Amino acid sequence: MSRPVTLITGASAGLGAEFARQCAKRGDELVLVARRRDRLEDLAAEIQGKVHIHDMDLAPPGAPAGLIGKLEGDGLTVETLINNAGFGGGGRFSSLSLERQGEMIDLNVRALTQLSRLVLTAMLERRNGAILNVASTAAFQPGPGAA
Repeated sequence: MSRPVTLITGASAGLGAEFARQCAKRGDELVLVARRRDRLEDLAAEIQGKVHIHDMDLAPPGAPAGLIGKLEGDGLTVETLINNAGFGGGGRFSSLSLERQGEMIDLNVRALTQLSRLVLTAMLERRNGAILNVASTAAFQPGPGAA
């Protein structure tokens, strides 16, 4: 029998860490994902609940599927997904690194989409689950240096 968990990406700081605190208060078993292991460990120690940490970058191809496969292998089922990982950049588009722009798209769009799709089928079958996609309002506001 698998155990339901709340998966929070970008959990090492800011909104992600606060989502973790609030979900822990309601008794959720958590899976926290971010690149900085030390911050995840500090947060897990603060929460003192049932917390699994995965220090990883979700941008590389196959990373979201690898994470979900690992959780399933550990007998965990994502009941709530909080897609909070993401980053932005600024500057003249013509001078920004094409590689860095690709990484931003891979994390902010592809990883979010893949994680959502990977957990959605089971949620629909169970008729239970939730997905929260976090985004900055800056993503919807055109401005100089934010192409």
